[in-house]
Amino acid sequence: MVRGLYTTLIAALSLTLTLPFTAVADDDAMDLSGLKWRNIGPAFMSGRIADIDWDPEDSSVWYVAVGSGGVWKTENAGVSWTPIFDAQSSYSIGNVTVDPSNPNTVWVGTGEDVGGRHVGFGDGIYRSDDGGATWENMGLEESQHISTILVHPSNSDVVWAAVQGPLWTPGGERGLYKTSDGGKTWRNVLSAGEWTGVTDIVLDPSNPDVLYAATWQHHRTVAAYMGGGPESGVHKSTDGGETWQRLETGLPKGNMGKIGLTISPQDPDVVYAAIELNRREGGVWRSDDRGASWTKGADAVGGGTGPHYYQEIFASPHHFDWLYLVGPTVQKSTDGGKTFTYMEHPNQHGDMHAIVFDPADPDYIMMGTDGGVYESFDLGATWRYMENLPITQYYKLALDDAEPFYNIYGGTQDNNTQGGPSRTDNVSGIRTADWFVILGGDGHQPATEPGNPDIVYAQSQQGNLTRIDRRTGETVYIQPQAGPGEPPERYNWDAPILVSPHKPSRLYFASQRVWKSEDRGDSWTAISGDLTRNEERFSMPIMGDTQSWDSPWDMYAMSNYNSITSLAESPINAGLLYAGSD
Repeated sequence: MVRGLYTTLIAALSLTLTLPFTAVADDDAMDLSGLKWRNIGPAFMSGRIADIDWDPEDSSVWYVAVGSGGVWKTENAGVSWTPIFDAQSSYSIGNVTVDPSNPNTVWVGTGEDVGGRHVGFGDGIYRSDDGGATWENMGLEESQHISTILVHPSNSDVVWAAVQGPLWTPGGERGLYKTSDGGKTWRNVLSAGEWTGVTDIVLDPSNPDVLYAATWQHHRTVAAYMGGGPESGVHKSTDGGETWQRLETGLPKGNMGKIGLTISPQDPDVVYAAIELNRREGGVWRSDDRGASWTKGADAVGGGTGPHYYQEIFASPHHFDWLYLVGPTVQKSTDGGKTFTYMEHPNQHGDMHAIVFDPADPDYIMMGTDGGVYESFDLGATWRYMENLPITQYYKLALDDAEPFYNIYGGTQDNNTQGGPSRTDNVSGIRTADWFVILGGDGHQPATEPGNPDIVYAQSQQGNLTRIDRRTGETVYIQPQAGPGEPPERYNWDAPILVSPHKPSRLYFASQRVWKSEDRGDSWTAISGDLTRNEERFSMPIMGDTQSWDSPWDMYAMSNYNSITSLAESPINAGLLYAGSD
């Protein structure tokens, strides 16, 4: 998210509403203190997972860090879940770590550890000494994005935190931080620059004084995304993180992007680095001498919308040379990174972020995805979905005026546009079957037609607008298109749609110009010219300066720029419109 620019409704967990749409009034005059939230669904769907860890003494106790939904705990291997972080001030989580020598102590790093346009920021690092029942903020409030937390295996007072720092601005707290007093004080022991943080750290399992860290230089603006730079790299410490050496022999020169690290549990001489390079190229590098020299293996990178969203690499504790590289699907290597093949994920959501192994079961593997948590007891041949973890991230909502109970529609992150009732007359209440999907993909702003609750408008990313008639089942793609000889329309990632309060069949939609329809989107007329600055995005400053074309721009990670982001019509004067652009 962009701090201070947008107001975004994000419902982490499920939709929870108590007021009908007719009760919307002046917020300043409303006393909401007596209202209680109730969960109305949908059930049996989930959302984006950032990290997973579990109790080293009890394999049925898991902690799940949610990208946009706090921290959840199960004490019965996923049969039931409890949200344990809701009372804290940050809902966006990057990491959860259980103290290996005291499983009652749990650390949480807030702020997602990816560089996407939709990520939330956090307010520091938290500690619990009672298994997540209570929490204390232990500092690093200006970190915004914390990737990894490591606890010393035999000294719980020593903790390292990999801090990315702000995504949208320079400065803040960024780098590798270390505490020797359980989080009371922190020292920055590895820093590289005002645009560079640390995105991964790993600990030598045979010597906790030996650490490897990956720095990551990157910056996002509304216009563009720079996914790397010369300050990205791999570093090593042999004194518990007090001093560091940048590792270079055999590693790429120049710009690097996001880097994931892992150490072979069977042979700590073997270290792996999954490195993104310019234009989303890159690969997996291997060292057989504890980082002194490196050899490139396969060209595998995270892929999808960009390695910035993935790039973590995991080494199996049971099978030497087995590696897992996350991405839209997981790439697996059984030869130490020389080659990778895509794993099959039958009936599994894409976009993988976290992998956990059971130290006692070589056939067990757990994955966290954009659609929730999955576990396999046969190395991924089949999967069990934790469908009871209600963490879907909702972007925006719309209400209709159906009677006797109105419906709620919500666009979600990577989990479709959903619809469901506010109440039902069923003695069992709202059921899973009462909820329905009206459009796939990333859902954004939906809309409804006053007086006709059968008509619903939904859209996926970049303004792909659809009209749905729930009575007939008709679905019509209605995105306005440029005319012959005109430049293409530039629709925002979350394009604004407006149903006129003065005429229900009148729609307004926006690209770089405002469009109007009098027939529910069957035909459109552009009623404005280009209302944006129409700037050349690559000539605008990023990382504090203008950058050349051969810099590590990540085109796939950028939204359309020079687009309209908001629309409003006066409820009193028909045709009095306001538009805001990026």
